[in-house]
Order: sequence, then C-alpha cells, then structure tokens
Amino acid sequence: MHVVALFGPTGVGKTAVALALAELLRGRGEDPVAVSADALQVYRGLETLTGAATPAEQAQLEHRLLSFVEPRETFSAGEFAERAHTEIDAALAEGRRPIVVGGTGLYLQAALTNLDLRPAPDPVVRERVRVRLEADGPAALHAELAARAPTSAKAIDPHDRTRIARALELLEMGEQPAPTGEASRLWTADLRHPTVLCGLTMERQALYARIDARVDEMIAAGAAEEVARADAAGAARTARSALGFDELLAGDSDAMKRRTRNYAKRQLAWMRRLPDLHVIELTTGSARDAADQIAHILAARPGSAA
Repeated sequence: MHVVALFGPTGVGKTAVALALAELLRGRGEDPVAVSADALQVYRGLETLTGAATPAEQAQLEHRLLSFVEPRETFSAGEFAERAHTEIDAALAEGRRPIVVGGTGLYLQAALTNLDLRPAPDPVVRERVRVRLEADGPAALHAELAARAPTSAKAIDPHDRTRIARALELLEMGEQPAPTGEASRLWTADLRHPTVLCGLTMERQALYARIDARVDEMIAAGAAEEVARADAAGAARTARSALGFDELLAGDSDAMKRRTRNYAKRQLAWMRRLPDLHVIELTTGSARDAADQIAHILAARPGSAA
C-alpha cells in the first residue's frame, strides 16, 4: 500500500484536501488515517495559531501527532521522526492508508525517510543558548553566527530564532552547521515506503489573499489569547517560532500576515525542487477536485491497494 504525502504552503487548504481524499478512499473500502508533519502543530494549546485540524475535522478523519507537546518543552525533528515512523508503520501493518499532511519540509522528510539529522544538543548547551537569545535577541546572535559560520548565516533569516539557536548549538558542540540549514536539505529518493507525493499549489496572489483572511480568522478565533497563555507558561523557543507568535504578542497582525506570506513563498520554492512530485493546482479547483486527482494517481500505481 502506498503512503500519500500532501505538502503545500500554509493556507493552501491541505486539511480540506485530506478530508476529501479520505472520504473517497473510504468509498473504496479503505480506512485512512492522517499523520501530521508540521513542526508547530505538535504543540498543545496553540491549535488555532498553527492551523491544526479542528475537533470537527478530526471527527471526519483521525489525525495523529497533533497537540501532544507542552509549549514550554522543546521538540526536535529527530524526536518527531521516531514518532512518525511508528505511526506510519503501525497504520500500514493494520491495513490503513496513511495520509501524511505537512507544511514543514524537514518534518515531511523526517516522516517519510531515514533522514540523517545532526545530534541533539546537551541540555546545558541548549539552555545557555536560550538564555543568550532571550537576553540579546536574534539579531545579535545572528551577527555572531555570521562571524563564526558565514555561509550558514547567509541562509538563515536574522529573525529566525529556531534556526539561529540550532546553528549556535551545533557550533558549541564542535559541529559545523549545514551550509543551507537542515530544513533546506535536498530531498532524498530513499523513502521508507512507496509514496505518492503531492504538492498543493495556488496562484501567488490568490494564496496571499487566503493567508490574509486566514490570519484575521485566527485572531477572531482566539489565536492572540493562545499566544498570551503560552507566553505566560514559559513557552520554549521552538514553540515561539510559530508564525505569528511574536507578532501577536506585540499586537501586530499586519506583521503576522507579512511573515506568513514570506514563509509560504519559501515553502513553494522548496516544494518545486522535489522530484517525482505530482503538482495539484487549487487556484480554481476545489478540495474534492484535488482529491479526485490524487485518487486517480493512486489507482494507477501498481500495488497501491492493500
């Protein structure tokens, strides 16, 4: 049985496509299950901010690896990979169709491949970098990174707390950060299971309009209150890297929209580099249209059924 992997930029409608596909697959007698591959949807209490599947959506399709980490805890791609492999392997062993739904490139790779990740830092090193990040801010630490590892620094946004901290942690451990960052590593064709990889895309301006509307909806639904609670509880830097976390703390929804649009642009650029990708256009097509295309692709794959 083939795994289905859905990747796409934030706001493109990945969850809606997964739900529509699950309905089609159930009509064929299958039992699908969604496995989230998102770096921030793992956090409990930030569901609105991170766009995690709602309880109503989860009632339509079982989702795994959502909302199981406390915001004050750090969480790594390596830890995620172990959990994702367990969930996908168990689903396949039970004859269920895994639908891996992701917007974080590194986490999608971690779920589908045996990705060679750098070692986790010693907790003392991680805490030392965290304290410095809070005290001096990301710009100062990015300047230090530029002096110590200029090639790596060029690939990291000066405001990206998570990647700046990770690069400095590696340097403290005597490791050299990857030149373009772990999240930008090229895709490997060595997948753990036969997989149909689908990239959901949308015309740029239409996507940006959806993102702006989505941010407004998130705020109306209580995203700012989620952020305030997580901040008061001592959210770790990995949770604070969620799109809009710092911006909503500052009450700046326009900045959240700009940051989210920029992130979506990077997601699309990363997605275009993936080999053997089935591009699914959603500018004019519906989630059901996309699900129909994916179901046809699956039906044409030898051995795609259980």
